[in-house]
Amino acid sequence: MSLELVEVSGLVTIQDPGRTGWRRFGVPLSGPMDTFAFRAANMLAGNPSNSAVLEIGAGDVTFRALQDCVIATAGVGFDLSVYLWDFALWSSCFVRSGWTITLNKTNSGMWAYLAVAGGLQTQPTLGSRSTYLRGALGGFEGRQLQVGDRIQTGHPTRPLDDLAARTLPVEAQPAYGEQPVLEVVMGPQQNYFTDDALEAFLSGEYTVSLTSDRMGYRLEGPALTHRWKTELISEGMTMGAIQVPSSGQPIVMMADCPTAGGYPKIATVISADLPLLAQCAPNRSAIRFRETTVAKAQKKYRTLIGGIENGILGQSE
Repeated sequence: MSLELVEVSGLVTIQDPGRTGWRRFGVPLSGPMDTFAFRAANMLAGNPSNSAVLEIGAGDVTFRALQDCVIATAGVGFDLSVYLWDFALWSSCFVRSGWTITLNKTNSGMWAYLAVAGGLQTQPTLGSRSTYLRGALGGFEGRQLQVGDRIQTGHPTRPLDDLAARTLPVEAQPAYGEQPVLEVVMGPQQNYFTDDALEAFLSGEYTVSLTSDRMGYRLEGPALTHRWKTELISEGMTMGAIQVPSSGQPIVMMADCPTAGGYPKIATVISADLPLLAQCAPNRSAIRFRETTVAKAQKKYRTLIGGIENGILGQSE
């Protein structure tokens, strides 16, 4: 079957878990901005965790189903309607051929994920269907989706009746909100910053700049002063790393971040809290940071993922 895009005012791309194994050649991972919502949408649709889905941000979108199907949606900041009815996110529903599926952007949040039972079947590039717009890689011809595009889907893992009307309760979701406290592991260049800068980082409040994108979230708040003016030799980076250029304003690396960089990194946002940051709206959310340990970060991540695997409620559970 397939979905046809009939209206769009935002950014719509195809994403899977990302392009692994190529960062040593300078190719970013890409993949979803909110990895938890991405994973939840796939599980609600009965898909393997590496299936491709639609990532929607910054505007409205309407699709038309060209065959009976089951969809699942997850994320923050969107209202969902299917044909004549409204549905909550974090659930799956049956869609009859010819019906429209609309996601309308609200004031809060940033990203929503729409999975179709069977997954999206585009041509992989370097082993992934994820769209990397700057490199025109993957997805649908390496670009964002446009009106008239038709996306093919695969075969569902189970009968459609078994996959519809499934939900992930709020208690199994991350604590999304407009005033998140993000846990970080300090370093690796913590010693590059003055004591006052470290105190400001862990006590100050930051907002997301309008200049942010899938590569990185630029933060605005207390400036973080470097102890030395010497530049680093570029080294490897990962999603969640917090670089601080000479301006003193932190930049958190996100899904399309470069594979290496030369600004000192004051800390790294833990994987379990990256979804909270991804859903922070520019000039709206108030972000604070709190130090944690690697062991605590790992435990928090395992608990979060366990909530998806054990928390879905529905007909086949």
